[in-house]
Amino acid sequence: MLKLDGITAFVSIAEEGSISAAARRLRLPKSVVSERLAGLEKSLGAVLLRRTTRKLTLTEDGATFLQRAARITSEIEAATSEIAERRGTLHGPLRISAPVTFGQLHLGPALYPFLAANPGIALTLDLDDRRVSAAAEGFDAILRNGPIDDSRLVVWKLAPSPRVLVAAARYLERAGTPKSLDQLDAHRGVFYTNRGVADWRFIDAQGEAVIVRGQVAFRANNGTMVLDATIAGLGIAILPTFIAGPAIKDGRLKIIELGAKPEPEWIYLAHAEGRQPSAKLRALADCLRKAFGDPPYWEI
Repeated sequence: MLKLDGITAFVSIAEEGSISAAARRLRLPKSVVSERLAGLEKSLGAVLLRRTTRKLTLTEDGATFLQRAARITSEIEAATSEIAERRGTLHGPLRISAPVTFGQLHLGPALYPFLAANPGIALTLDLDDRRVSAAAEGFDAILRNGPIDDSRLVVWKLAPSPRVLVAAARYLERAGTPKSLDQLDAHRGVFYTNRGVADWRFIDAQGEAVIVRGQVAFRANNGTMVLDATIAGLGIAILPTFIAGPAIKDGRLKIIELGAKPEPEWIYLAHAEGRQPSAKLRALADCLRKAFGDPPYWEI
């Protein structure tokens, strides 16, 4: 007879990639998680995971079983949360993905009071700058800065995310300060890899969108690295004020005015289409909106 705790252990191992990570997620000893997986495989009469010294991989049977097992555990979690919500409490796991720099700088101060006020929520925060798939990777929601063009996601706006064109004084002294969009493309740029060199997007005086392609000096897939490279004088960058604000205020970076503004953006929380958002996810979104403010507290 199949046991739910075995199915939950298997899904957690498959999603986390290891028994150790699954044990941390489930808050159980590693030995218990291993025993539950072994019991499930014995009940099914099938090997679900192939073990090597370095990693675990799904067998063909494991991949087939995971598709439905993940839905089963998700539905049970949703049902458990719904019952808790009817009693006026927020309960159950919540898994969120967010960009590294924004998470480190701004999520903690907003999340910690929320979790302290709702001890029934077990939040897992995955900080990653790559474009993750909410549904395929098991996230309840993803938090992102900038445009989200995935039609499979339902997007909630949390806060405006103003961006500014900036450079260090040492770079401007060496290369000169551009005075117009026409002059900008001759300058060296520091770019966020996940957005590419077409990220220099502006709204001109006529309200038209304009893309400028600068000369690549440095690219990185992390906002803090882009900030540091710009402060070091490697080139010009467009940065959100939630990253660049302190460096602008203390003079390490200077705002470049061109008569056109960087295209406005938002901080979003998005969840998979077709999946009813839980009360705890809606409560988290409300909490983040209040914590960030409109205009956001990081605006300069």
